[in-house]
Amino acid sequence: MSLLTNVMDHSLDDGYAEAAARKATEGAGALPRTARAKLVLAAGLVLAALVVTVGAVQARVAAPVVAKEREELIDRIDRETEAADNLESTVDKLRDDVSTRQRKALEHSGGGERADLVGILAGAVEVHGPGVKLVVDDAKEASSGGGGGPRETAGFSDTGRVRDRDMQRVVNGLWASGAEAVSINGQRLTALSAIRAAGEAILVDNKPLVPPYTVLAVGDGKNLSTRFQDSADGLYLNALQENYGIRTAISVVDDVRLPAAPSVIVRTAQPRTEKDAS
Repeated sequence: MSLLTNVMDHSLDDGYAEAAARKATEGAGALPRTARAKLVLAAGLVLAALVVTVGAVQARVAAPVVAKEREELIDRIDRETEAADNLESTVDKLRDDVSTRQRKALEHSGGGERADLVGILAGAVEVHGPGVKLVVDDAKEASSGGGGGPRETAGFSDTGRVRDRDMQRVVNGLWASGAEAVSINGQRLTALSAIRAAGEAILVDNKPLVPPYTVLAVGDGKNLSTRFQDSADGLYLNALQENYGIRTAISVVDDVRLPAAPSVIVRTAQPRTEKDAS
């Protein structure tokens, strides 16, 4: 019992008790007591405050400079955009002038109505008339993926995104159904046009298009719409809609207007006669 009593009375070793008492007396956990330690601490605090102050001043000085540079960049972008719009407008006017002079030259050389028809079929002139409007858009919850790769074995996409080959089939189906002129999102198609893919984007003559894709076709509106929807390409588009949610809408329009294709020059040839050979 005397051992247990001693343990209970002296649970903390005498050395630990002395160290704890000395620590409390000297205030080891408080701030430094010597003058040198206090000076070092004060210098550190002053230095930290100086760094923070200098940083704040530099930030305030640099802020107006950054804002000014940003405004100058925005102004420059606006000026360049306006210049590009003006150049594009000039190009359109020159293209119209070239087309007008071209038609006059063909008429003067005896082309007449045949030259006009060639210009329309080649896409070199603006056209308008009855036709159809076909809008093709991605599914509402379309997912990216596939990278424009081949279709699945069923022939359709499982991503809900419209692919370049879909638009190829749509355009070819319209031509086969009797369309006389076709455009996609304002891009006139010709015999030399190409519909390709670049990643997830669809390119028409190397110009990227953004969905929804609006296809305008000049022709006998009602018959063109019926023949296209009954064709293999129309049924293909309907299958994309039913199975993968790709959205389509076709309507008959009384007056469809299509622009001329850029950089298209129509040339006609005359048959060679014996007189010319001599």
